[in-house]
Amino acid sequence: MTYAADLLYEEVAYLAYHFHWPLDDLLDLEHPERLKFVAQVARLNGQ
Repeated sequence: MTYAADLLYEEVAYLAYHFHWPLDDLLDLEHPERLKFVAQVARLNGQ
């Protein structure tokens, strides 16, 4: 099963916006690790 492309784009765009990491680095993250970063950024932003 593959992760839905639209959700992947959402996560990557969110992290790229906040971290300014290269696309390849963001795509190399395993899904659970990427979700942890998304959660932490959201927490820091009060979301």
